[in-house]
Amino acid sequence: MPTPEFLRRRNALWAELRALPEFTPAFEAKLAELGALIGWPRERILAGLGLHDDESGRPDERPPS
Repeated sequence: MPTPEFLRRRNALWAELRALPEFTPAFEAKLAELGALIGWPRERILAGLGLHDDESGRPDERPPS
């Protein structure tokens, strides 16, 4: 069973990710930290946030259509 400290840290990281602008360096750092803590790949964490990367890059890096 996870410890209360682990659960608090995990929940805090999820909350911090939701509060940060998507795909910024700070967001990426928190994403990596959460992934290391819970053992989830980037894609699964992004899905948990309702986000995804696609073949054309991150949403803010897509070329104009």
